[in-house]
Amino acid sequence: MYVVCKDHVELALDLFVDEFEDAPDVVDLKETEFADWDPPAKCSQCEQHAQYLVV
Repeated sequence: MYVVCKDHVELALDLFVDEFEDAPDVVDLKETEFADWDPPAKCSQCEQHAQYLVV
């Protein structure tokens, strides 16, 4: 699972495919709320605001 900004979506997709050898789902964090989990506010690759969850 990767929480990333718009600039790092492609990198997260590549990392996911390399690790799991399967296509991930991309979730827009602006449009989705989680009952028991708050996503990190910052991208896992930089300090920008996290916008997408790659799972």
